[in-house]
Amino acid sequence: MTTSARNREASPLETAVGRIGDRWAMLIVEALLGGPQRFGDLGTAVRGIAPNVLSQRLKALERNGIVVARPYSRRPLRHVYELSAPGQELGGALRLLAHWGARSSDDTTAPRHDTCGTALETRWYCPTCAAVVADDEESDLRFL
Repeated sequence: MTTSARNREASPLETAVGRIGDRWAMLIVEALLGGPQRFGDLGTAVRGIAPNVLSQRLKALERNGIVVARPYSRRPLRHVYELSAPGQELGGALRLLAHWGARSSDDTTAPRHDTCGTALETRWYCPTCAAVVADDEESDLRFL
């Protein structure tokens, strides 16, 4: 590995993935989007996750500021888990990822606007210019 490759800063995507972790962590965040949950409830909500894996992922998500654990019982010590403000923001990104996954599946449809039933679209929007920035305009999208 060259010195420049070792010294380069992580991309925003690398940083985000490093904070989130793996698929289990994303599924835990999804389960918490509906509100706070206890450990056992999360174990039921995230199908197939082993208790030790759930515990590890919750600790990592808490360490990374995505989840907050609040005690509801002192003896024995038990917690209720909820998303922090950054965790709530992550929920929006996970919804976009879920939408992307749904488009490749025949049995699911795009999210729809409750008021009129129209399928929702996601777009980059600049509020200063009042302009939509297309995905193919990558040069107009940059992280500072």
